[in-house]
Amino acid sequence: MPLPDKPSLAVLPFQNMTGDAGQDYFVDGVVEEITTAISRLPWLFVIARNSSFSYKSRAVDVKQVARELGVRYVLEGSVRKAGSRVRITGQLIDTASGTHIWADRFDGALDDIFELQDQVAGSVVGAIEPKLWSAEIERAIRKPTDSLDAYDLHLRALAEFRKWTRESWLEAIGLLRRALAIDPSYARAVGLFAWCRLLQLTNRVTSTGLTEEIAEGVRFARRAIEVGSEDPDASWMGGWTILALNGDRAAGLSAIEQALALNPNCALAWCFFGWTQGFHFHNRSALAIEALERAIRLSPRDPLRWVFFGGLAHTYFAAGRYEEAIEWADRALHAQPRMPAVVAVKAAACAHLGRIEEARACVRHFCELRPGGTTIRTFGGKSLSPEILAIQVEGLRKAGLPEE
Repeated sequence: MPLPDKPSLAVLPFQNMTGDAGQDYFVDGVVEEITTAISRLPWLFVIARNSSFSYKSRAVDVKQVARELGVRYVLEGSVRKAGSRVRITGQLIDTASGTHIWADRFDGALDDIFELQDQVAGSVVGAIEPKLWSAEIERAIRKPTDSLDAYDLHLRALAEFRKWTRESWLEAIGLLRRALAIDPSYARAVGLFAWCRLLQLTNRVTSTGLTEEIAEGVRFARRAIEVGSEDPDASWMGGWTILALNGDRAAGLSAIEQALALNPNCALAWCFFGWTQGFHFHNRSALAIEALERAIRLSPRDPLRWVFFGGLAHTYFAAGRYEEAIEWADRALHAQPRMPAVVAVKAAACAHLGRIEEARACVRHFCELRPGGTTIRTFGGKSLSPEILAIQVEGLRKAGLPEE
C-alpha cells in the first residue's frame, strides 16, 4: 500500500504474556482503547483495528507490516500479569529506519480492568503524540527545499517555533505564510501563526509598535477556531490566543474546551485550560492545578514542558502559595530561561515573601528579557483576572519595577 499524505500508524495486537489465554479479551481491549484514542488525532492516519488484528498470533516483521498496510509507524507491545498486578509495555517504531522513537511501561491493578485500559490508552496517546511530531519534523527538515508542501512547511515552522526566540518566531511566521499560500484552510498552520503573534507580544522588544501584529494575531485566532472546529490543536491555539491577545475569555475558553472534547488526551490543551483557569479567572486554582498536572502526566517529556511548569508557577501564585510558585518557576526557567512572564511571577512571589534582593534580581532579569521597557503602568493584559493582577503588580512594585 502507498503511504498516505500524512503520518500513518498501525497499532498491532499486543502480546499476551500473562500465561493465561483467558486474558486475551483484556489484552485486546487495551489495544482497542489505544487505537480508538489515537484515531481522534486528525493529523494522523490510523489503520482500522480489523486490519491490524489480522496479524494477531503471528510473528511479524514490522517493516513487512508497514509495507503491507502502507504506514510509516508501528506501535506494538505486550501485557504481563503477576497476581493482581499487570504490566503493559509499548514501543513506537519508525519502520523506515527501524529505530524505536518511544518506549514505556505502565503498571496497575486488575481490580478495575476497564479503568486501567482507559488510563493506559490516554497515557500512550499523550506520550507518543509529541514523539511523532518530533520524528515528522526531523523528516521534513531533511527534505529538499524544492519539494516542500504545506504540511512540511508547517513542520519546519514548528521546529523554528520550538527554538523559542524572537528570530525563530519570525522565521516560523514566514514558513507558515508559505504553507497557507498553498492551503489557506490548513487549520493547524493558522493556529500556530496566531500563537507566534501572541508570543511576539508577550516577549516584545518594545512596549509599542505591535498594533498590526496583534490585530493579525486576533484575526488568525478567530480563523483557527472557525476552520479548526474539528482539529483539537487548532482549537486550543486559536482559543488561547484570542483570550490572551484580545481578552475574549468566553470565546477562548470555549475553544479550548472544544479541543478537549475532540481529544481528551491532548496535553497542550489541558495545559492551556489550566493556564486559563489559574490566572485568567479568580478562585479557580484547584481546577487549574488538576489540569496542569494532568498535562504533565500525559506528556512528561514534552518539548514544551516549560510551558506546563510556568502554568503551575502562575497558578500557585494566584492561590497565594508563593513558595510553590517559586519552585515551579525555577523548574520552568531551568528548562527555558527566556520566559519573562514566569520571571515576573517569581519576582512578585519573592517580594511577597520578603525576599527582596532575590525579587530585585528577577526584575532586572525581566527587564533584560524585555529591553523595550515594561513598567507598573504597562504591565498586564486585558484577559488577566483583575484580582490576581493587582496582587502581582503589588509584588512587582515591592521588587522595584519602575512605575513609569
